[in-house]
Amino acid sequence: MRAVLVRQPGGPDALEVVELPVPVPGAGQVQIRAEAFGVGQPDALIRRGVYKWMPPLPANPGSDVAGRISALGPDVEGFAVGQKVLLSARDLSQRGGCYADYVVAPADAVHALPDHVDLQAAVCLSNYQVAYALLHECRHPRAPSSALVLGAAGGVGTALVQLAKLAGMNVIGTVSTEEKAAFAKANGADHIIFYRSEDVVARTRELTRGEGVGLVLDHVCGPEFTAYLGALGKWGTLLSYNAFAGLPEENLMAAMRNHLDICPAVRCFSFHIYDHDRDGRRALMRSVIEALSRNAIKPAISAVLKLDEVRKAHTLLEQGSALGKIIMTP
Repeated sequence: MRAVLVRQPGGPDALEVVELPVPVPGAGQVQIRAEAFGVGQPDALIRRGVYKWMPPLPANPGSDVAGRISALGPDVEGFAVGQKVLLSARDLSQRGGCYADYVVAPADAVHALPDHVDLQAAVCLSNYQVAYALLHECRHPRAPSSALVLGAAGGVGTALVQLAKLAGMNVIGTVSTEEKAAFAKANGADHIIFYRSEDVVARTRELTRGEGVGLVLDHVCGPEFTAYLGALGKWGTLLSYNAFAGLPEENLMAAMRNHLDICPAVRCFSFHIYDHDRDGRRALMRSVIEALSRNAIKPAISAVLKLDEVRKAHTLLEQGSALGKIIMTP
């Protein structure tokens, strides 16, 4: 079978498609014949060798795979050959391991899927799992009725827009191009702000008639992070779930005290909080599987490439031009 390996960390050229023996499931394990692979930032971090939860080299960087059960190991109950399933490396003992024609995993790490669910859509659900936690698990001081989603056309950004609308929120999304604006609005964003040409904070307050939003969802951080406190309304939360632009330079506590009239909250979130919370992690995935099952969410797929094109997939990911999720198929 084919699998993707990284022997020496680096750019997309570090990804090698190699031939390996088909893995055989042992006791309590299932074998999955892959039909769709998710391509996301954790995969790129593993490829570059900078992931805090880095698997040993040579590493298979894949984090998500959807497919069908192709073999059962001894003592496996509750699954059948041919059944649709989803596997996330979040449920494995180490990250990665999912970029391969066949994947073997403990049966209790696999998520069963309804038979009518599309597997290409299902492999996007890890983004929705994160988005659901951001919106519903972070325990905001008051349930937000509005949200500002930075990067509303990205993988997690799209999931945030859809799930926020599903929760009844008024959603403002920031984007960089007209194409991304149309995409974000098609996924449910009520308003769009072009962050390269508009003042995001001022425009947010204008769109909310001066009230501000209940929640700002920021994956960029960097020097502009504390400025987003000005977009919040009373009891609002500024929620950081990544720091692609580095850490803020301004004194965060001083910036918060400049907005004492709204009692702002700032929270740092990482999905790794669920690493040792299997029940909580899997409950989140069940919630988004259920939403997909009843067509309440519609994962947006920006590109479908072949596994042999994994270098191209990672190049697209790093360019930041994708609308929604990049996936691969065998």
